[in-house]
Amino acid sequence: MIARQDDDAPGWRRPDASMSLLADLFAGELLDPGYAEAAARRARRADRAGGPGPRRGRLRGGGVLLVLVLTGTLIAVAGAQVRRSEPVAAEQRSRLVGEIGARTAETDGLQRRLDRLRAETERQRAAALARSDDGRRARARLARAAAAAAAAPVTGEGLVVTLDDAPRGDPDAPAARDHAAAGGRVYDQDLQVLVNGLWAAGAAAIAVNGQRLTATTAIRTAGEAIMVDYRPLARPYEVTALGDTGGLRDAFADSAADRRLRTLKERFGIGYRTRRAPDVRLPAAGPVRLRYAVPREEDGP
Repeated sequence: MIARQDDDAPGWRRPDASMSLLADLFAGELLDPGYAEAAARRARRADRAGGPGPRRGRLRGGGVLLVLVLTGTLIAVAGAQVRRSEPVAAEQRSRLVGEIGARTAETDGLQRRLDRLRAETERQRAAALARSDDGRRARARLARAAAAAAAAPVTGEGLVVTLDDAPRGDPDAPAARDHAAAGGRVYDQDLQVLVNGLWAAGAAAIAVNGQRLTATTAIRTAGEAIMVDYRPLARPYEVTALGDTGGLRDAFADSAADRRLRTLKERFGIGYRTRRAPDVRLPAAGPVRLRYAVPREEDGP
């Protein structure tokens, strides 16, 4: 006898109860009635308030418009400030350029006056020393000392060596790799090597772009400018060595300095050329601040 149990009896589950989720899905009854009621309530409130979609859209569109207006205002204000500052900057730059030009002209005028006063002093001293034998001997010693200290101008034949930066934008010029990051620039050490090579070759006097060199002259770099005794030079750099032209050229040719400069010319395109000058005049050097040593006093016993 088979006992039949009522479907509504507690504790009994239908064998196909686990399939009810799939049945509800295919029947379109997956959502709980409570969720459906809550969604209906939100829809009714939105209808009474005018609808959430259009209101949010209007608010979002108004915010974007406000941001665009503020951005445009800021850009307009910045542009106006730049336009107002451009004339001021141009005026300040023009004033600085004018001041530099005025100071440069003033310095050149003072240098020319100094040269005239030196020449007049030399003439008066030579006239005073020529009146006696002792004076003439003193004048000869002063002339030798002045030549050694570059304190007097000199003339004669010489050798002119020119260094220059590599031409920019020249496709045939070799690219600089380790000598100059900007491409084929002349550095202060290049001029130092050249000057030392000319001294070793027997030059009696040397000037760089008209600046006479002494035993204490410094050739160095300040920023991108090469300076001789704190006076900036402009390229090309022309080094004039006074002395026997044939002897200077023969002694300088194939020296260490000449080989270095020829290598820079071949590898980096630096300008390097030499010419003879039958008649050159080198000015006197500027005043030299003398520094000397004195013997130390012996301590007593």
